[in-house]
Amino acid sequence: MGKGGSGKTTLSSLFIRHLVATGAPVLAVDADINQHLGPALGLDDEQAAELPAMGARLPLIKDHLRGANPRIASAETMIKTTPPGEGSRLLRIREDNPVYEACARPVELDGGAVRLMVTGPFTEADLGVACYHSKTGAVELCLNHLVDGRDEYAVVDMTAGSDSFASGMFTRFDMTFLVAEPTRKGVSVYRQYRDYARDFGVCLKVVGNKVQGQDDIDFLREQVGDDLLVTVGHSDWVRSMEKGRPPRFSLLEDANRRALKALQDAVDATYEHRDWERYTRQMVHFHLKNAQSWGDARTGVDLSSQVDPDFVLREEAVATA
Repeated sequence: MGKGGSGKTTLSSLFIRHLVATGAPVLAVDADINQHLGPALGLDDEQAAELPAMGARLPLIKDHLRGANPRIASAETMIKTTPPGEGSRLLRIREDNPVYEACARPVELDGGAVRLMVTGPFTEADLGVACYHSKTGAVELCLNHLVDGRDEYAVVDMTAGSDSFASGMFTRFDMTFLVAEPTRKGVSVYRQYRDYARDFGVCLKVVGNKVQGQDDIDFLREQVGDDLLVTVGHSDWVRSMEKGRPPRFSLLEDANRRALKALQDAVDATYEHRDWERYTRQMVHFHLKNAQSWGDARTGVDLSSQVDPDFVLREEAVATA
């Protein structure tokens, strides 16, 4: 995530390409109000426009994830924060399932492929009557039910600024990369995110983008300290990509390839420290907050009853058929 224009979609697409080039299975999600991840991965405008919107398939997503969970009376009583419990269907990176069939499309990348899902754009019909969080709610619900293992990756391109804190989605990740330009405005979102995330154990690292020299690096280090993981400078490869003519990914500049490897190493290092109990506890925390503030009134159901106190989302959790 990052400030608008910081380059987070470009870096998301580069990281996805890097992971796919290693042979890793990758689920990519465009959760930004401006839907640019598809084109950044090489789709033309027509192909990007044809990607199925997750927000438009929310009933199907809910019905699949509900499974045989006895605590959820119907898909209509599920909200974006509904947590899984015994009987729920879980999502896994490598599997095929009705959610992926309806909402995901494979995108070929230099001999590999990424499974891409998109929230869908904010349309003219939404103006004045809808909030974009109604679309990202589909992403949050899927992340609540997602179980990924070692050397599997889910990469989400988030909406700009600190807007992701309007939901509990900011706690759904092993690692959050905040893309910051070496400017005062560039690091302002970092400060907001750092302060919001501190109490939730969110693992945050800064990627300095559009860095032109040592002075830019020194500025970022002064502003963000040890949270600065790596910096990325000018890229002729990226310029060609943005013109719709990307060279083979193996021709990306060595310095930028090393930067992407540093991102992967940072993500991989979090695996041993996964705390599934905390992950589940935070999921339940935000569900109860949403239930009390609007969910109970919207559905006419006491949504706290959907919480299964004995369930912990973890890799060995068993999904229903």
